[in-house]
Amino acid sequence: MKQIVCLIGKPNVGKSTIFNKLIKENKSIVLDTPGITRDRIYGEVTYKEKQFVLIDTGGIDTASSDWNKDIIIQASLAIEEADTIVFVVDGKEEISANDLKICDMLLKTNKKVIVAVNKIDNEKRKENIYSFYELGFPIVIPISASHNLGIDTLLDEITKEYKEQLPTEDQRLKFCFIGRPNVGKSSLINALLNEERVIVSDIAGTTRDATDTIFTYNKEEYIMIDTAGMRKKGRIYENVEKYSLLRSLKAIERSDVCVLVINAEEGIIEHDKHILSYAINSGKGIVIAVNKWDMIKNPNQDIKLWKKNLESHFMFAPYAKIVFLSAKTKKRIHTLMPAIIDAYKNNTKEIKTSDLNNVIIDAVAIHQAPSYKAKRLKIYFVSQTGHKPPKFTFQVNNKSLIHFSYERYLENKIRESFDLTGTPIILQFKNKKED
Repeated sequence: MKQIVCLIGKPNVGKSTIFNKLIKENKSIVLDTPGITRDRIYGEVTYKEKQFVLIDTGGIDTASSDWNKDIIIQASLAIEEADTIVFVVDGKEEISANDLKICDMLLKTNKKVIVAVNKIDNEKRKENIYSFYELGFPIVIPISASHNLGIDTLLDEITKEYKEQLPTEDQRLKFCFIGRPNVGKSSLINALLNEERVIVSDIAGTTRDATDTIFTYNKEEYIMIDTAGMRKKGRIYENVEKYSLLRSLKAIERSDVCVLVINAEEGIIEHDKHILSYAINSGKGIVIAVNKWDMIKNPNQDIKLWKKNLESHFMFAPYAKIVFLSAKTKKRIHTLMPAIIDAYKNNTKEIKTSDLNNVIIDAVAIHQAPSYKAKRLKIYFVSQTGHKPPKFTFQVNNKSLIHFSYERYLENKIRESFDLTGTPIILQFKNKKED
């Protein structure tokens, strides 16, 4: 599992600028106004083939307003979850009451704390960093996020103890239930287990953490991972629920297959698409489970409408396995595990190179790539170069000639020839002489 690093500091010390610099995109809002970042924002960082999850938090102020109390709660949750803490201070200022308040919080954690003295953009200012050793942490690094100074040193320190080799993976199929709160994820687990092992409640957001459950199906062991419901940003009311998204994302990362649970009573909303996109972007096997099917008055008629509706809303994942069931009555619950197993098999499928090339040769013969400025894409060879999800690498004359519509055509031809339902696939194009 990836390590988690959080950025902690008072307002306006440059945490969001550091965050954007490390994840290499402008996800955090960067303004001179203190307190712009209120909720935690997460991103993934890759440095020298090592990866970690980075959390940006709101600036902690000693003011007693409810707004600042909320930020402190959020920061405390981030600190609790983090493996490493980067304590960001302003190199242009003296140690403040806010810095000392944060220092007291961090000294109680017994976790690795790195003091990043930001805004040190010249040699003269480096002399200012020594006063920050008074905070009591042995690692103090001068940086300037806006000038890209000291960032590699900071990353070296963060990742110094990260292991190169991952521990031996559990070979049992792991799947998780994802979705909005109160769609029936925990009830589905109980229905599969035939016991009340997970807390089930009508109150949205009852499940706070990811919970692993081992069970046997057809004499094989599987691991189910229940997750906290994901709430759409801007509609989060409880402090603890604001942190459920990160925990759900960690569950997705650990899983082989993700089951998106949809409430048949409520229908499909935009946020269901966002939740599914997390799993697709992680390359996981995909199953869509329409739960509470017992509440539908005309299931035989409505199933056709639902399939059309799902096809319309999830056009970006037409390959998803779909099941209709009821966790409460256990009707059609028997369709869930076969769909999960099939999605996993296809997510790990290996296709013979000769069969793959025959399909692509036929596809090109039927429909050549369109020409562009008197040049046409030529495909010399294709092979499978990865799985989880399946990845196919095409050797071509000029990869800049590939058009998204032709790439989609090639993907459709591959899917027509090989059963890849339940899994995304990756098509990669490389010039013939490219490594």
